[in-house]
Amino acid sequence: MTTHVIGDTAVLTSRSLRHILRSPDTIITTAVTPIALMLLFVYVFSGAIDTGGAEGSYIDYMLPGILLITIASGIAYTAYRLFLDMQSGIFERFQSLPIARSGVLWAHVLTSLVSILVSLALVIGVALLMGFRTGASFGAWMGVIGMLVLFTLALTWLAVIPGLTAKTVDGASAFSYPLIFLPFISSAFVPTESMPGPVQWFAENQPVTSIVDSMRALFAGEPVGDDIWVAMAWLVGILVVAYIASMAIYRKKIS
Repeated sequence: MTTHVIGDTAVLTSRSLRHILRSPDTIITTAVTPIALMLLFVYVFSGAIDTGGAEGSYIDYMLPGILLITIASGIAYTAYRLFLDMQSGIFERFQSLPIARSGVLWAHVLTSLVSILVSLALVIGVALLMGFRTGASFGAWMGVIGMLVLFTLALTWLAVIPGLTAKTVDGASAFSYPLIFLPFISSAFVPTESMPGPVQWFAENQPVTSIVDSMRALFAGEPVGDDIWVAMAWLVGILVVAYIASMAIYRKKIS
């Protein structure tokens, strides 16, 4: 049974990836906004931003938040592609074939993961050209990549929900906008201590702050502390809840 699911998922993922290869502009578009934000903050705003005595250049400080914005931008295309498949009736055709039900959704999720990882590589490449430097060890880099993969999977499974339930194309992709802006109300660009009381409380207790702080410490080769466990709890919790909700909605749609 497991081999059957993996095989079906691999075939369907290959189909989705071919669509991405025919339109690589989606990958480039996903990277454009984060890169523009990096240029704006580093070359325009950085001189007026106090990072509380943090060592290194401002690009080192802000890059973790930019990477999360890249992911949040990319998942809009997941909801969009899933919505188009729903409207085209291809799911009904899949139902007439001996295909594992979960394979259809996993194909979209894995396609999103691959395309977003390429976008993240582009953003990191530009950051290096802009002066980003890291003292991270191989293990620390693996930790950062693992967190980015988990964050991508969690948000992608969230994107599956509007992809299955939206009534319009705009509705399918618009849900990602609040997720794109969430890093701005966190420690991604300025220390939370500089924010007004209620905003500071929200910033310090939302998931992005613990994820950003963990990645920043890993990049700097510093001890991560408890932030990594808080971040992992958020990531795994969101992933599990989003996966269960997505599969339940999908089964109801195709039943």
